[in-house]
Amino acid sequence: MGRPLAAPVRLDARSGRLAGLRLAAVAAGPLPGLAAERSHAAVDAVLTGDPEVRHAAGRRTVVATARAERLRVGGRWIDVRSPVLLIVSSPGAVRDWTALLPSQRIRVEGGLAPPRYDRDISAVVFCRGPPELVGTPSLVQRVAGDLRAGLRASVGPLGPEERGVLPALVVGDTSLLDPGLEEEFRTTGLAHLLVVSGTNVTLVLGAVLVLARWIGLGARVAPLLGGVAVLAFAVLARPDPSVLRASVMGLVTVVALATGRERQGRPALCAAVLGLVLFEPMLARSYGFTLSVLATAGLLVLAPVWRDRLQRRMPAWLAEAIAIPAAAQVACAPVLAMLSGEVSLVAVAANLMAAPAVAPSTVLGLLAAVAALVSLPLGQALAQVGGLAVSWLVTVAHTGASLRFATVPWPAGVAGAGLLLVAILLGALLLRYAAGRRIVAGCLAGVVAAGVVLHILAPGWPPPGWLLVACDVGQGDALALATGRNAAVVVDAGPEPRLIDRCLRDLRVRKVPLLVLTHGHEDHVDGLPGVLRGRSVGAALVGGLAEPDDVAGSLERPLGSVGVPVRRAEAGQRWRVGRLDITVLGPPAQHPGNPATEGTSEDPGEGFGENEGSAENNASVVLHVRWPDATALLTGDIETEAQRHLAAAADVRADILKVPHHGSASQDPGFLRAVGARVVVTSVGADNSYGHPSAGVLRQLRAGGARSLRTDRDGDVAVAQGTRGLVVVGRRGSGGSSR
Repeated sequence: MGRPLAAPVRLDARSGRLAGLRLAAVAAGPLPGLAAERSHAAVDAVLTGDPEVRHAAGRRTVVATARAERLRVGGRWIDVRSPVLLIVSSPGAVRDWTALLPSQRIRVEGGLAPPRYDRDISAVVFCRGPPELVGTPSLVQRVAGDLRAGLRASVGPLGPEERGVLPALVVGDTSLLDPGLEEEFRTTGLAHLLVVSGTNVTLVLGAVLVLARWIGLGARVAPLLGGVAVLAFAVLARPDPSVLRASVMGLVTVVALATGRERQGRPALCAAVLGLVLFEPMLARSYGFTLSVLATAGLLVLAPVWRDRLQRRMPAWLAEAIAIPAAAQVACAPVLAMLSGEVSLVAVAANLMAAPAVAPSTVLGLLAAVAALVSLPLGQALAQVGGLAVSWLVTVAHTGASLRFATVPWPAGVAGAGLLLVAILLGALLLRYAAGRRIVAGCLAGVVAAGVVLHILAPGWPPPGWLLVACDVGQGDALALATGRNAAVVVDAGPEPRLIDRCLRDLRVRKVPLLVLTHGHEDHVDGLPGVLRGRSVGAALVGGLAEPDDVAGSLERPLGSVGVPVRRAEAGQRWRVGRLDITVLGPPAQHPGNPATEGTSEDPGEGFGENEGSAENNASVVLHVRWPDATALLTGDIETEAQRHLAAAADVRADILKVPHHGSASQDPGFLRAVGARVVVTSVGADNSYGHPSAGVLRQLRAGGARSLRTDRDGDVAVAQGTRGLVVVGRRGSGGSSR
C-alpha cells in the first residue's frame, strides 16, 4: 500500500520545492529592491504575453507581461532575468503597444514599483511613451499573430456580439468581446467557452480524426495527423503554459472517451497533472488550472457512470448530452462558488442547449482564420456561417442570464466551497436509493412551485409609476429617470458595464434619449459600454472634467463611434425629454472646483468633515429634474464649497435628493436644509474603504423628516408616484453592493 502512494507523494513534494524555488527566484536579484525604492530605470525586456488594453476613468491603459533581461540604473547596466508587469497610460502610445507580439524584444523607460498582489512578478514598470524595438518576434509568434489577425478580419462583417464571441470561442481572444455579454456567459456557466480549454483541443482533434477516418488513413497515421493539428492550434492560440495545459487535458479526454477506456484515462490524467506541475510549478497556484483538472476529472469519472444510467430511460445521444455538462459543472461547482459567491442554477441547461453550436462555430472559426491568409472574402464567408451558430450561443446566454433566479447567492471562500461539496455529497447519497430519489424529486417540485408562486405574488419590477431608479452598482453612481415606454434618461454609468446594463435591462430600457456623465471619475463613467449595449442613445451631456482634452476626449470617442452627439454641460441649459423638464444648475463657468479658483475659501464652515477639495468632484454636473407631480435634485459628487455656491445661486428645493458624493462627510448642512427633500437616496458601495456614507449626514437628513434609502443595503432603489404621494421601493440582492 505504501509503494503506490510513495511516488505521488515524492512528486508532490518535488513540485512544492520547485514552486518555492520559483517564488524565491522572483524575489531574488536587484529588481525587487530597486522597485521598493521607486527607482527610475531603462529596461530591456522580452514580451511574454499579448499587450492588453484596459479602460479606467475614461482612459485607456495598456498592460503587458514581460521578462526583464537588463536594467540601466544610474548610468550602468545590470543583467537580470525577472518577470515584470509593464503598464502604459500614455494615450498616444496605445496603438504602438497593441501592435506588438509575444517574444518581441523592447527597451522602455519608466518608474519601478513593487507589485501589490501578484507574487509571480518582481516589479511593475510604469512605462513612458512607446517602446523602442530591439528585435523581431519569433517565427512562431509571427505566424500566430497573422492567424489571429486573419480571424479578427474575418469576423468584421458579423454583428457586434457575434464579432466578439467567435474569436474568444476559437482562440480565447476577448479583445472584441463586450464585458456585459461576457458576464452573461459567466452567469449561465458558459464562460469556459470563451477561454482556451480542453474543449477547444478536443474539438480540433476530434474533427481531424473523423476526417482522417473518412479519407481512409490508417490507425497509425491518424494520430500523427491529430498531433500536428494540436500543434497548429497551439500556435494559433499562443503556445504559453495555459495552452499547453489545455492541449494535454484535451488529449487525455478525447483519447479516453473516443476509445471507451475511461479507466485508462484516469492514470493518464494524473500523469499529465503531475508532469505539468513539474514543468510549470506556478500552475499549482492557478484557479484556471484547478478548474481545468476538475472538469476533466468529472468527464472521466462521473460522465460515463451517469451516461450509462440515463441510457436506461432515454436515447443514448440524449443521455450523453446531459451527462457531460452535468459532470463538468458538478466537479467545478465548489471552486466556482468559492470564487464568485454564487451558484448558477441554469448552467447545466445552458450548456445542454449550447452544445450543438459549439463544435461547428469553433471549427468554422479555425477554418476562417486559416482561409483569411489566402483569401479574406473566403475567410469572411466561413466566419459568417460560423456566426449563425454563435448567434445561438448568444441567445442562450441572453435568455439564461435574464431569468430571475439564474444564480443564487452562496457563501464565498473555502467555507462556501466546503458547504457546497457537502451538499453535493449528500445529494449523491440520497440519489442512490429509491426513497432518497423521491425525497429529492419532492423537494425540487416544492422549490419550483414556490418559485412560481413568488413570481406571481411578488411585486413586479420596476414598480408602477416609477420616476427614478438609483441602480445598485456598488461604489458609484448610476440613475435612470423614466421618460416613457422603454425609455429613460441615464445619469452616470457606474464603475462596471455589466451592473448598469443589468439595471437598465431589468427596467426594460431600450432607448436613452439623453445620457449625462456628471464628471470623469471611474465610478461614474467606466460603465459606459453597458449603457450603449443594445440601446439607442440620442445625445450625451458631459461635464465636470478638470482635464477636458484628456478625459472628455476619451469619453467622446466611444460615444462618437456609435453616432452619439456629445455636448458640454453649462449652467442654464434646459432639456425637455418626454414628460421630463431638466435644468442644468451647475457647474457655472467659475465654480469652486475650478482649479483656478479652488481653495479660495478660508472658512470651512460647519461641514460634517474636512473639505476634500476635489476639483473634479466640485465640477460635477448638477441637474434639477421636474416631472408633472415631483422634482428631484441630482448632485453628482459636489462637496461643501460647490454646495454653498449652488444654494446661493439657484433654487435647489426638490422632493427627491440624490445625496452628493455617496453621502461623504463633505456636506454643507445649510445646503441639505435648503433642498428640503422628502426622499433621499444614497448611491454607495457596501463595506467601502472611504467610510461612506457619513453617519452625521444621514442623521441630519432623517431629522429633517426625509425617508432615507441607500443602495448598499436596499439594492436598486425606485421612487414612484403613488396615489398618496411618493412611494419608495428597494430591491435587495440586485447588483454590486447588496449581493
